[in-house]
Amino acid sequence: MPVFSRFLRYFMAVAQHGSIRKASDELHIAASAIDRQILQGEKMLGTLLFERLPTGLRLTTAGELLLTSCRRWTRDMSALTTQIDNLKGLRQGSADIVIPDALTKGFIPTVLGKLRESHPGITVNIHVRASRDMGEILVNGDADFALMFNPGHMRELYVRAHKEIPLGFITLPDHPVAAMDEAYFSLCAEYPVVVPAPPLALWRPLELLEAETGMKIQAIARADNIQMIKSLVSEGVGIGILSYLDAYDEIQKGQLAFVPLRNKKLSPITLALCVDRSRQLSMAARLIISEVEQFFVEGI
Repeated sequence: MPVFSRFLRYFMAVAQHGSIRKASDELHIAASAIDRQILQGEKMLGTLLFERLPTGLRLTTAGELLLTSCRRWTRDMSALTTQIDNLKGLRQGSADIVIPDALTKGFIPTVLGKLRESHPGITVNIHVRASRDMGEILVNGDADFALMFNPGHMRELYVRAHKEIPLGFITLPDHPVAAMDEAYFSLCAEYPVVVPAPPLALWRPLELLEAETGMKIQAIARADNIQMIKSLVSEGVGIGILSYLDAYDEIQKGQLAFVPLRNKKLSPITLALCVDRSRQLSMAARLIISEVEQFFVEGI
């Protein structure tokens, strides 16, 4: 739920990004409108909230105080919403969740589809973000929980559940590689490969494997988008390298096959369900979390 006024919403976005333009991009609000609200707020409070620097905007001491209060008000409003949801007995309610792009297909839509059938009054607000940004989103009170890949250490976050996701080759179901139980990295020299490129996180472990084995990937194409890699593999351009979760939906439907990559030094990707330690979760959020945790137990 947004904070109480348009000014405070704009103020928090500018404070987070240190830029009116970036806040404008996030909120889809004209930069001039945001600037006008900030100036009016400073006039009303009788003090500057930001230092205008060549590199962007920086909070003044007064701005820092206001930002702390905004976050407290947001948490208080969330707690109030939680109490109201509890009174409604989950006939209604809402939850904000943050997921990476890889989960826009697969088990999350499946979980939310079942939730819609059992609790039609619950609204789920889904935000697709990069894992590196999710910790700050949770700490700022902008979401109830997040599903993050390889979460870094943040004192404020608590990992409620996690699942190791293997890396491997994706192929067409009738490809010779699809018949293997597992495969070595040397397979990359035998078949044309569609290779993940930065900023996809997978490029880094593949680069390390190349350095370790002295073997060069026979790259037929490189792509920085997971869907593009899957599309190229589906068209028979080559085999791909992704995590199991990246192609979960296509694997379940029999459109693609997955063969785990065998290497002792290759660590699987960790998918973690994270919450802010201090946040009081609504009944709606707790219900969704329990469904996701169950899916973790049953297998992704």
